[in-house]
Amino acid sequence: MSTLAHTMMTAARPVESGLGAPGDLDRYPYAEAPGAGRVGPPSWEGVDTDLGRVGRRSAGSRGRGLHGQLVQQLGQMIVSGDLGADRPLVPEEIGQRFEVSRTVVRESLRVLEAKGLVSARPNVGTRVRPVSDWNLLDPDIIEWRAFGPQRDDQRRELNELRWMIEPLAARLAAGHGREDVQQRLADMVEIMGHAYAQGDAVTFSRADAEFHSLLIQLAGNRMLEHLSGIVGAALHVSGGPVTGCDRPGEACLTHHARIVDALAAGDAHGAETAMRQLLTVHPEVERVVPAPREH
Repeated sequence: MSTLAHTMMTAARPVESGLGAPGDLDRYPYAEAPGAGRVGPPSWEGVDTDLGRVGRRSAGSRGRGLHGQLVQQLGQMIVSGDLGADRPLVPEEIGQRFEVSRTVVRESLRVLEAKGLVSARPNVGTRVRPVSDWNLLDPDIIEWRAFGPQRDDQRRELNELRWMIEPLAARLAAGHGREDVQQRLADMVEIMGHAYAQGDAVTFSRADAEFHSLLIQLAGNRMLEHLSGIVGAALHVSGGPVTGCDRPGEACLTHHARIVDALAAGDAHGAETAMRQLLTVHPEVERVVPAPREH
């Protein structure tokens, strides 16, 4: 039985319990679904100074205590424009405002400097850098942009980037006969089918994210694999529990299953076409790329 037929049968029947069996989804560590002015000292008005209440944490800063939460807070402020380019960041003021130690402030600013958001120079101090210097491929910055004033541009750019990366990854993956990874891909599609039948959008999105990450790994291109974090970030910032398509549905399941079947058959063209069809299901992608041609 093909993956497509099996998935449709799975989605059509209700599930009595959890989804731990096929593929053991709970084994994988998933990220939780999210949610400039004049040059001079930063204004902290309206800033949530209780770092314990910082709601949305990106993958890069999650689970790192006050340090990670301060990185998140300052990063969001910089990306949103609340702290504009060339604004001085005085460590003492930050420490006082957020009630954290100098060590926490210093380590947080180092992380932001590594991401290209700030620069620290002798006799100049720490200042916010212009957007052109930011590492826009950093998953944290992707998330911060996606939930800030630049959200529309960020999501459009991510969708365009996925359109370039993932069809190629699917084509390359068809040339690698790693049965273990192909089986895990099939497991993810089966889990998606179960989750769709249950109306479980969170589990659906987790399995979907795992599917796309595995596919890029299967492509066997280390540079593409390095970009898998971008695809993962794109899936997690598209709004709500997110998927490769607009929302869980039979069309989304069908295209995922066709990708798996094409990979099993070593059909590079079929895998690439199915991936393009999957991405085009997303309305935001459809506005910026043409529909795939039928051959």
